[in-house]
Amino acid sequence: MFRELFTIPVLNLPIYGYGVMMVIGVLCAIVLGKFLARRVGVDPERIVDLGLIALFAGVIGARVSHVIENWNDYFVPGQSLGTSLLAAINIRAGGLTYYGGFLLGVPACIYYVRRHRIPTRLMMDIAAPCLMIGLAIGRIGCFLNGCCWGQECDAPWAVSFPYESPPYVEQFEQGKIKPPPSLFTHDIRTGEPMLLSRHDALANPLTRDAALNSRSLRVHPTQLYSTITALLIAASCVTFFGIRKSAGLVFSLMLVMEGVGRFCIEMLRTNDPLFFKQTSFPITYSMSIGVGLIVAGMVTWFLFSKFGQPILDNPAKFEPSSES
Repeated sequence: MFRELFTIPVLNLPIYGYGVMMVIGVLCAIVLGKFLARRVGVDPERIVDLGLIALFAGVIGARVSHVIENWNDYFVPGQSLGTSLLAAINIRAGGLTYYGGFLLGVPACIYYVRRHRIPTRLMMDIAAPCLMIGLAIGRIGCFLNGCCWGQECDAPWAVSFPYESPPYVEQFEQGKIKPPPSLFTHDIRTGEPMLLSRHDALANPLTRDAALNSRSLRVHPTQLYSTITALLIAASCVTFFGIRKSAGLVFSLMLVMEGVGRFCIEMLRTNDPLFFKQTSFPITYSMSIGVGLIVAGMVTWFLFSKFGQPILDNPAKFEPSSES
């Protein structure tokens, strides 16, 4: 975990690893998108516009989805509405659900594509590997931020997170770890014992070593599993892009592969179940969306195959719209 990369001098402005990885992910996705666009005669500058639209719409959708999934963490009984809303919009602390960004970003991009009279299915094929590249790098940001962690495990590649990280706090609240007594203080309002903030613990010489040495239990680095999975899906989509028989099939392939990958990785996560809570195989929020992606991918594959559009591999076949 490396939440804060550095602070800009004079301005005292912290630069967070989560945000940096998001920006890098979007830039890499745009570069790949422009490369694929040139292959089929689409104006590469349209990809830049789509990247910016996807970024802003995606962040909004991803945050809303995360807050809904973790509603009780933000809207706490007894807490003022203003405080809850501020916590809900504070993306600097991390907490973006990829599927929420996907579900809002894709319609926004489709609207732009149709407005500028660019073949929608063609742009969906271009976007498919770009989405996966953005996800892969964005998950590195999750790892730096300490969110989206997995279950406890003893695998050689398991990781532990530092004091006051989200996994640490959750395991402390569940009674799985016991911080040293020196790291406790008291809530000035209720008098209840509470953990020192990481900033205060590291600033005090008497508690610094205890904070540095107190870590979470080892867990699956599911963020990095997602990075590896997304890169493999992106590579598969780019390869398939050159041999697809009908426009839109690359996007369908991405939906199925991402749905399967997400469902499997989610089994290693610690999220609360949404369905079948009392069974031996509970279904979480992300699992249900993963199933939805698989179904959507299979349905669109069938439809795009049956009602296919010609593949525009010759740039001369498509002239980008001059409409601004």
